[in-house]
Amino acid sequence: MSTFRRRGRIDRSRLARTRTDRTQDEWAEDLGDEVDFEVEALHADKPRKRSKGIYLLPNAFTTAALFCGFFAIVNAMNHHFEIAAIAIFASLVLDGMDGRVARMTNTQSAFGEQYDSLADMVSFGVAPALVAYEWALKDLGKWGWLAAFTYCAGAALRLARFNVNTGVVDKKFFQGLPSPAAGALMAGFIWLADDNKIPVRDSAIPWITFFLAVYAGLTMVSNARFYSGKALDVRYRVPFGVMVLMILTFVLISSNPPLTLFGLFVVYSISGYVIWAWERVSGRRFS
Repeated sequence: MSTFRRRGRIDRSRLARTRTDRTQDEWAEDLGDEVDFEVEALHADKPRKRSKGIYLLPNAFTTAALFCGFFAIVNAMNHHFEIAAIAIFASLVLDGMDGRVARMTNTQSAFGEQYDSLADMVSFGVAPALVAYEWALKDLGKWGWLAAFTYCAGAALRLARFNVNTGVVDKKFFQGLPSPAAGALMAGFIWLADDNKIPVRDSAIPWITFFLAVYAGLTMVSNARFYSGKALDVRYRVPFGVMVLMILTFVLISSNPPLTLFGLFVVYSISGYVIWAWERVSGRRFS
């Protein structure tokens, strides 16, 4: 939009007299008399383009999560499966922090959203599938890599659907099992079996891994609703019992991390179907 100013237009014929015949006071008198004003448009300066830089803090957490996923793949190739499983859990923690840090510091951006999605595909899509394949699924031949691919494709479809439905679905619930929880389910079983020295060559272990990979892959693209936890706000007060529950959770995890974490994510991975069954039986929507 243009702004305006008044410009004095002076009769130039009156200024044609020689400067030597006029005094300074006469010049000032002439300049003040018979001044006609007109409006002159002033074009506002164009706004400066915003810098194309990115926010460092939330993207640093995303990069750390991506590194943990890549680190898990490298350790699986070197047959360090316990370290690979722990790296996936570390990526889970970092992935949960980047979004909250971005919201708390008001540093959300479209770049951050896309970067986080690509990092999730590596950490919770490719990494768990390759770790599980190197650990036990390759003993099943083609059935093994088909199960790994089912999981990987399910994670890709889950993330793509999440990106396009961000402003549509209820923020309290995820549509389908979130990929970090699916990755934790796979990593938790591998960590539990490796920690307890269960022989991988046992015929049951590869087929259990096969079932978990297929189940997680299909559940990620299902319509079952899983509680997201986004409704919880750490800035507000909570009942005292919540703090006691958190303490008990930390005690259980520290006493036997593989068993506790795997058990928690097994419960979470079936909670969506429990909610679906309850809604079908009661005829009411769970909220």
